Amino acid sequence: MRISRRHAVLATGAAAFAGLPRGGRAQALTEIRVSHQWRQQTDARDRGARLFAEEVRKRAPELRFRIYPNRSLISNPVAQYDAMLAGSLEMAVFPITYGVGKVPEFSIGIMPGTIKSVEQAMRIKGSAFHRRFQEIAMEGGIRIVTWWWTPGGFASRDRAIGGPDTVQGLKMRAADPTFELMLKEAGASVVSMPSTEIYPAMQSGVLNATLTSAETFVSMRIYEQTRYATIGGPNTLWMLLQPLVISTQAWNRLTPAQRQAFDEAADVADAWFAREQEEAAANAAEAFRKANNEVRGLTDAEYAAWVELAKRTAWAEFARSTRHGKELLDLLTQSLA
Repeated sequence: MRISRRHAVLATGAAAFAGLPRGGRAQALTEIRVSHQWRQQTDARDRGARLFAEEVRKRAPELRFRIYPNRSLISNPVAQYDAMLAGSLEMAVFPITYGVGKVPEFSIGIMPGTIKSVEQAMRIKGSAFHRRFQEIAMEGGIRIVTWWWTPGGFASRDRAIGGPDTVQGLKMRAADPTFELMLKEAGASVVSMPSTEIYPAMQSGVLNATLTSAETFVSMRIYEQTRYATIGGPNTLWMLLQPLVISTQAWNRLTPAQRQAFDEAADVADAWFAREQEEAAANAAEAFRKANNEVRGLTDAEYAAWVELAKRTAWAEFARSTRHGKELLDLLTQSLA
């Protein structure tokens, strides 16, 4: 069921109020649970979460972190958002588009044809776009802690994917409704699912092509189920914001010194994560080659064709159908310029 931002915020506020002691002051936060869907130590999103926790502990040793990888705490990755709103989970490494049912503006975190490299993504940290996006996220009940962007690409069982004309008739997964709208216009059919379901879906034939991050291609061994990959090079169409987030009610229970510790730890983790992602696409391409996949990148002309299609479909729908869509697109393109 789609839940409006107003209902989400009211639910968050109610949960936060319910958790207050009789005097009206929130209890200090001492233990922080961090949930995510990836394998321990084999995926940069898990290792980045552990680095962040270590860096916070250096600055605020009174805080304790318990990290639950590989869906060991919450089996459905999308449900982590509800758990944070309900107050039963403090933090998650959360692909931001998993929350579009509650905050449609989160689609900007994967908008095709906007951010095309990790270096670009890191340049806009602290920009007017970043600040406004943070405000919208907090209205929706979560605070973005880290600024983690993951490059990705296409993988297919049936044919090599280049420009929009090459996806005609494919059954694809893309992780976001606006991205999926672009694929549908190009002639693909789409199936929505979290990345944890891609491998069995490819294996069973529910999908014959997918888009996901380089990290996921490797850590979930999706290259075992494909024959073609389009990844790497200067033209990255699929870039997804997958940050560490904290519920606003948990954030509000931190002291000013602890919040500063979070911000400083995030800076360290962001720099480390960006370095990891600069190599992630190359590592994924090598994994595909070792599994006997044909590997290529998008040419300049293919990328330009996708961007033109994205502007007519994903961008236009986002600006039309979300309250702050046009504002965010304008701020993002201005920040990138």
